[in-house]
Amino acid sequence: MSSPSVTTRSRIDPVLLARAFRTVAIAEACSWTGLLIGMVFKYLVVHDDIGVRIFGMIHGILFIAYVVITLLTARTFRWRAGTTVLGLLASIPPLTTLWFEHSAHRRGLIDGERARQG
Repeated sequence: MSSPSVTTRSRIDPVLLARAFRTVAIAEACSWTGLLIGMVFKYLVVHDDIGVRIFGMIHGILFIAYVVITLLTARTFRWRAGTTVLGLLASIPPLTTLWFEHSAHRRGLIDGERARQG
């Protein structure tokens, strides 16, 4: 009697994963914005680093979350290596995760309903 094998693709609902990817991509971009505003205040306005400390921590957490969810999404939706690398690189320049998420959605790379149907 063999035990059933459960793969990562079958355990993760693609529709929920696509929503999570979009949410984390947007949140990561927002945290970049907060960090940039914090840096403006630190270096140009009040010379206090509280904004950088707060948004730096938030951005760090969301950056890691974006990398993890990008890898999960790439595996679940069977992205090519180049697409995966581009998705990961999108986390580096400010606000680029928004562009990548929009592009992936437009090209059908995160179509959860289609992936759910097989």
